[in-house]
Amino acid sequence: MEPRESWAALAAGGVAGVCVDLILFPLDTVKTRLQSPQGFRKAGGFRGIYAGVPSTAIGSFPNAAAFFITYEYVKSVLHCGSTSYLAPVTHMVAASFGEVVACLIRVPSEVIKQRAQVSPSSGTFRILSHTLYHEGIQGLYRGYKSTVLREIPFSLVQFPLWESLKDLWSWKQSHVVDSWQSAVCGAFAGGFAAAVTTPLDVAKTRIMLAKAGSTNASGNVLAALGGIWRTQGLSGLFAGVVPRMTAISLGGFIFLGTYEKTRQLLL
Repeated sequence: MEPRESWAALAAGGVAGVCVDLILFPLDTVKTRLQSPQGFRKAGGFRGIYAGVPSTAIGSFPNAAAFFITYEYVKSVLHCGSTSYLAPVTHMVAASFGEVVACLIRVPSEVIKQRAQVSPSSGTFRILSHTLYHEGIQGLYRGYKSTVLREIPFSLVQFPLWESLKDLWSWKQSHVVDSWQSAVCGAFAGGFAAAVTTPLDVAKTRIMLAKAGSTNASGNVLAALGGIWRTQGLSGLFAGVVPRMTAISLGGFIFLGTYEKTRQLLL
């Protein structure tokens, strides 16, 4: 991948990440509170809907930029030329590597954001200080494994589906899709991926919000899923699925559409 393409992917990814995270933050707050073990109302209901937004604002650009520069780089390394049947595998591998790298930035931001979302009376800086004092740096990475285990399956569904839908649309109209068409493909791919990975998202939320020393604080995803199943059943595993699908469908439209448009402008 040429330096110009690398910088375009980095900048376009960062701009797309900031746009989608800030625009859809209220829906994310509602989803987090629906998944909270204390319940929606006790977690804040519809009050303080922008609690935790400073953490997101700081983390969005580097997180999305890290994902896309890794995604595009790995795609270029694994480029399969004429063997188009291997393209979905290339996209899956590239997206997986992108998520592992991006989560190094995303998880600390996500931990602080989600704790602020369910404690709207506490400021972002106060929650950050409290986490560092009581749990150290490892507290900021609480839920790293569960986040990666959520994001990789999500990306394994979303990105090959997004790329395939773009290719199909391009073939139908005999020219490369426009940025708005890429955005529509992103919305469909994101919504479908969001639905099937919601249980992993619920487990990740419970682990991040768990009190230090509790069972969920250990970060065991299977244990968290088992606990949710025993106490709340299927409805617990899919808590927040509607706002999650709505947010990620809209997010896919904004995120992938903005990425394509910005990248085209920069190249």
